[in-house]
Amino acid sequence: MKLGFLGGTFDPIHLGHLRSAEEIAESLGLEKVYLIPAALPPHKTGQPVSSFPHRIAMARSAAEKSPLLDVLDLEGRRPGISYSIETLKELNSLFSEAEDLYFIIGTDAFFEIRTWKSYRNLFKYAHFVLVERPGFPLSRTPALLEELEIGASPLGGEGDFLLPSGRHIFLVSVTHMDISSTRIRNLRGKGKSIRFLIPESVHDYIVQEGLYLSDGNH
Repeated sequence: MKLGFLGGTFDPIHLGHLRSAEEIAESLGLEKVYLIPAALPPHKTGQPVSSFPHRIAMARSAAEKSPLLDVLDLEGRRPGISYSIETLKELNSLFSEAEDLYFIIGTDAFFEIRTWKSYRNLFKYAHFVLVERPGFPLSRTPALLEELEIGASPLGGEGDFLLPSGRHIFLVSVTHMDISSTRIRNLRGKGKSIRFLIPESVHDYIVQEGLYLSDGNH
C-alpha cells in the first residue's frame, strides 16, 4: 500500500491543491492521498488564519468527491505548533503496515526546508515528492540537494534521487493552475466572485459561514 500526504494551511483549499493531489496519486500509483490541514503552521505564526474546524470542514467537503482523496485531522488533535517532523513520526506509527509513505511538498516550501525543525531527519520517515510552484522551478532542485548535504544521489530516471535512508526524492510536474488561497481570500474580501477557483461545496461553506469578509471574520 502506497500512501501520499499533502499538508498545508488550506485557507481555503482550492482546485490547485486537489488537482495536484489527483495527478500525483495517478503518476506514482498511490492508493490514497491524505490532505492534512495544519492546526498552527510554524511559518505563519502571527498571521491571521481561519479556525482549524473551518479549514478541516472545507478540506473534507472538497475531498469527498474523489476516491483518491481523504482528510486527516491529526495536527488539530496535537497541541502546539504543527511541525512536520512530528507529523511524519505519527504517520509512520498510524500507517505502519503501509508499503511506502510519500510526503508531498511544493518547491516553494522545500526551498526553505532548512528553516524547518529537524529538517535532516524528515527524510528518514517518507519519500518526498516535490511539486513545482511558480517562481521555484524544479530545475533548481539538484543544486539545492547538494547544498543540503543529505546524501541525495541522482538515479537513472530523470527526477529521482536516492537517499542514504533508502527513501527517494521525486520531482513531479503537474498541471499548473494559477490559483492561491491568498487570492481567494482577497477576492472574497472585496466582494468579488470566487466561484470556479474552489469546489462548489467549499464555496457554499464559505458563504454560509461568512468567511473571508472584509471585516476579518474567520
